[in-house]
Amino acid sequence: MGRRIGGGLLAAGVLLTGLLVTVLVAAGLQAAQQDKAERVMDQRHAMALAAVETEIGRYRSLLEATAAGVAAQTVLTWEDFDVGTEPLDDAKLIGAAALAYVVPAADNQVAEVQRFWRGRGAEGLTLAPKGSGPEHYFPIFTRPLADGESSTGGMDLTSAPELKNALDESRRIHATAVSDTYILLRDRDNPASSQQQSFVFVAPLWSRANTPVFKGWVVLGLRGRTFLSGVLDTISQGQLFGSLEATDSDGTTVTIADWSVQGEPDLTRHSSFEVGDRSWVLTTQADSARLPGAGGHLPELVLGGGVVLTSLLAWLVWALATGRARARDQVLIATGELREAEAESRRQAGLLGAVLNSISDGVSVVDETGRVLMENPAGKRLMGIPDSNDTPGEWQQHYGVFRTDGSTPLPVEEMPLIRALHGESCDGVEIVIRNPQRPDGVLLSVDGRPLDPSAGQRGAVAVFRDITELRRYESDLQVFAGVVAHDLKAPLAIARGHAELALDDVPADSPARASLVRIVATTDRMDAMVETLLAYTTARNAPLKLRAVDLAPLVREVIEERLTHQEAAWSAGPLPLVTADPGMVRHVVDNLVGNAVKYVRPGVPPRIDVTGCLTADGWARIEVADGGIGIPDSDKPRVFESFHRTEEAAGYAGTGLGLAICRRIVERHGGEIGVADNPGGGSRFFFTLPAAPSSSPLEIAVPDTSPESPDDEAVRAALERALAERAAIMEAAHLPGLGVQPPVEEQPLRAPRQERQRQD
Repeated sequence: MGRRIGGGLLAAGVLLTGLLVTVLVAAGLQAAQQDKAERVMDQRHAMALAAVETEIGRYRSLLEATAAGVAAQTVLTWEDFDVGTEPLDDAKLIGAAALAYVVPAADNQVAEVQRFWRGRGAEGLTLAPKGSGPEHYFPIFTRPLADGESSTGGMDLTSAPELKNALDESRRIHATAVSDTYILLRDRDNPASSQQQSFVFVAPLWSRANTPVFKGWVVLGLRGRTFLSGVLDTISQGQLFGSLEATDSDGTTVTIADWSVQGEPDLTRHSSFEVGDRSWVLTTQADSARLPGAGGHLPELVLGGGVVLTSLLAWLVWALATGRARARDQVLIATGELREAEAESRRQAGLLGAVLNSISDGVSVVDETGRVLMENPAGKRLMGIPDSNDTPGEWQQHYGVFRTDGSTPLPVEEMPLIRALHGESCDGVEIVIRNPQRPDGVLLSVDGRPLDPSAGQRGAVAVFRDITELRRYESDLQVFAGVVAHDLKAPLAIARGHAELALDDVPADSPARASLVRIVATTDRMDAMVETLLAYTTARNAPLKLRAVDLAPLVREVIEERLTHQEAAWSAGPLPLVTADPGMVRHVVDNLVGNAVKYVRPGVPPRIDVTGCLTADGWARIEVADGGIGIPDSDKPRVFESFHRTEEAAGYAGTGLGLAICRRIVERHGGEIGVADNPGGGSRFFFTLPAAPSSSPLEIAVPDTSPESPDDEAVRAALERALAERAAIMEAAHLPGLGVQPPVEEQPLRAPRQERQRQD
């Protein structure tokens, strides 16, 4: 009787303890699910915010690029506007209504402006001024960007105060402006249910003369609800509610658009961001039960299962305490169940091993000391070395690990597994493996992660795959891009040649001569744009042809070419030897020197100072200082981004890609590039490249204004070598688009036919 009572008390204690543990575990799982839901929500919100900001930035960049092209036209016609804006049809501008060229007109100028633009191709244009203001704003040329859109040519835009204020502000600040939210004029006749809060981007057009003349605006209208739904529909995967709010110029907050999906939202995120001079707020919400990995009934299952298991354990304790024979039978049953569980665990382990042996990606797991715990056959096959090495310091020599150039050994601290052991996750790290079993080398992409704590020990895991063929495919695409660029440039060259021949036969006072000159200038601009865009697309993945490069003759040649027809003061100090691709390095130097020559104030001669030195860690640092217009501090972090141009550079020709290409080239060599203020006025650009072995600075000692001495045979020989290298590089065309292209406005027209005959 006493044994039975004691057994009952013991069983009750086990039951209470088990229930308490079960409740705590279920609560922990519930908290973990909620925490994961918060993290997933943060990720989805960040993706939505990045998508909205990226699209807004893309629309603004396209508008500014279009405005730059329109402003460059000396005589703008409908054909010019139609050709210049045609690429926007394929740009997939979600929510964009139309793009229009707008001009101002005073009350007494309406009839004259209407007659003028009808003569430029605006057939049927009728200007309809409204109100009594001193000035009216009329759209002259319009390109609809959405199905069902119609032209609004001739409508007085001053009837919309929000749009008028944006136009005035844009003209005042000489920069792109964003309007307050309002209903587009073209939508105001639609039913109220189909009207949307919208806004417009406005880019002013100024001539490029020393005293700029205002030409008008390029306006892009954007419907808020269509824009937000188009962006979030892809990003949220049907899991995010969203709303976009804007603060108007009067301080009021207006909801531009909202977006809803199925579910009851219980998670909310807000983020503000700047659009021009406006502050917008993106709000996203989600139902945590619908987020991937954050829902489920695991806590309830654990709670229920724990109660059941605890009850069974309590019953087992009671049974053991009250009957030896019954306990013996239960132990036998439990032992059988444990054996089945063990067998199942072995089957699961065998399945995991089979999966690792079957996949084509290599998997390697190491402990905290670098000892290899597991490596699947695919990993050994990709590495080419069947024997593992447990000493990280010997991995580079054992496996033959190099940087992507195939010759620079990869430092141990940069290896993905070592970075993962230090707690850093890394994705897509590209390395080259070259060893006796892999004599041709193989390019691998490696992802490294710290080992999950559930493994019971510290370590790291790496997954690597062979991307050699992928890079070869990309290389083929680059060759294809070069061929396409060549096919684009060929007809441009033919058109320019015919125009030059026609110029030889057209009298100087003929009206046709201006059109022919314009054709030549336009083809030159198109040719320069093709070269720049091709350089931008190929600078990232074009193959590097590394060799020791003497920067002294290269810098001299670039400066002399740039200053052939221009007075300037320049100097070049001692420059070190570097290990780099000569064509790519030449492009970096040419771009920085070209900027120093171009971006100067009117009437001020350019000043260029090139210096170099070796750093303690084996790098060469080259600096190009100028006396130009300088770069504001607010623009320095973004000056190397694609299509970014400062407000001070708005009056100078350029594509906004030169410095972005320079950054790609320098980073591909493992270096860095930056800009600072020049103490003497202007800017000081610097970049670093690997120093050549046993390199030392080479003096080229050139006075600021003195010409080259004709008796300096050593300098002449160095210059001839640099010219030969450049010719070989351009002939090989291993990096299409990086050739030197002088600015369009500086390219002289060909000599008359009689002069060319005398030259022949």
